[in-house]
Amino acid sequence: MKKTQGLVIAGMSGGSGKSVVTVGLIRSLCDQGRSIVPFKKGPDYIDAGWMQLAAGRRCYNLDPYLMSEESIRCSFFSRSRGADLAIIEGNRGLFDGVNAEGAYSTAELALLLRLPILLVVNCTKTTRTVAAMVLGCVKLDPRIEIRGVILNQIATERQRLIVTQAVENATGLPVLGAFPRLHKDIFPMRHLGMIPHQEYSGTGQALSLLGKTVAENCDLERIQAISESLRFDTKIEMKIPDQPDLGAGVRIGVLQDAAFQFYYSENLEALEKAGAEIVPVNALQDQALPELDGLYIGGGFPETSARRLADNKSFRRSVREAAEAGLPIYAECGGLIYLGLSIIVDECEYPLAGVFPIRFGMSDKPQAHGYSIFTVEGPNPFYDRGIEIKGHEFRYSTILEWQGKPEELALKMKRGKGFAGGRDGLTRKNVLALYTHVHAEGTAEWASGFLGRCRMHLGQGASGL
Repeated sequence: MKKTQGLVIAGMSGGSGKSVVTVGLIRSLCDQGRSIVPFKKGPDYIDAGWMQLAAGRRCYNLDPYLMSEESIRCSFFSRSRGADLAIIEGNRGLFDGVNAEGAYSTAELALLLRLPILLVVNCTKTTRTVAAMVLGCVKLDPRIEIRGVILNQIATERQRLIVTQAVENATGLPVLGAFPRLHKDIFPMRHLGMIPHQEYSGTGQALSLLGKTVAENCDLERIQAISESLRFDTKIEMKIPDQPDLGAGVRIGVLQDAAFQFYYSENLEALEKAGAEIVPVNALQDQALPELDGLYIGGGFPETSARRLADNKSFRRSVREAAEAGLPIYAECGGLIYLGLSIIVDECEYPLAGVFPIRFGMSDKPQAHGYSIFTVEGPNPFYDRGIEIKGHEFRYSTILEWQGKPEELALKMKRGKGFAGGRDGLTRKNVLALYTHVHAEGTAEWASGFLGRCRMHLGQGASGL
């Protein structure tokens, strides 16, 4: 079996350029015939989507807050086996976590997996100060292994030479690349990051340009040389569900289009490994739901496709009728919005599926952003009462009109905002819609609860419409 190596790509902060470097590096190495397994640290879907596209294989999320250390190790080592290189893109700054000690940070993840770090630094309007910043990272926690530096946003050859010399003299670390300041953003930005690749018409050109830019401006051989050979434990294997046949014969529809793209690869694999068949569904183009035993609607940006979602009347009607007929539906964030009555975007109101009588709006500022915890208190189709589940929230949507009461919601927020009044989880028959996103390898109850209800529905002979 080939030797697999691993590397963490981290930044000094959000916006440092690590996503551009990571996607470009993956594409460039794949163009050389290397097999790359991509991982994204933290609760992120958009960067992971671009990494997946560049690598030509699923990208997985490693989140020390949502997952146990054992789950992280199992995921990383099991999925890396047999590849040439496993690349983890960090999130935010290298040491940024949930507290002053940097808990759940990229640095902690690198320590857990015993991986070296390639540090990306935004050099806009600075020279020798870059060396001070890099030296600070080296000194702050001597346990981590920063093996090299990539300079980003380099304006001139003179700046590159000065910064390179300053960093190497002050830290002893090699500068392994210098990304030039580009004339335009390869990835248009929205909110706190890049737009999803599903909404971008020039993905092929963008990936080719990034791969070429990395090949021309980074030392790929030395970057691979600083990667650490992974120390595999032959006992480490991905956990098999307690009931591997729970999903046998079950067809799960998953909305996958420009409006709904936020799915952890682990969630989809949890359904597949339990025997379920994943059926891709397009809410923008399909005329109606196909025959299904369950429907999973992830997050995304339904507001950017509001007109097209509204125009597809027959599909909206089929979702509403399926919910009324008892089809198990699990909807997160953007999926919750789609099940509402309407959404107002730029003063225009667009009708949606109408499962719940809610009118949504959009804000210019985040309405919830960060890790969350909820306790299951009320009746719902998928989770047992009393369990506590970790997740995360990220939304700009607002609730303009809702006649319900917070105490009617099934989930009580211990941390985070939820839907209203410190609670989350709207229910109707076999539908659970919530703002909170969950990770299947941090919440084993998610797949078993969802599939169990879908199997009950199938057993009742109610499959399809």
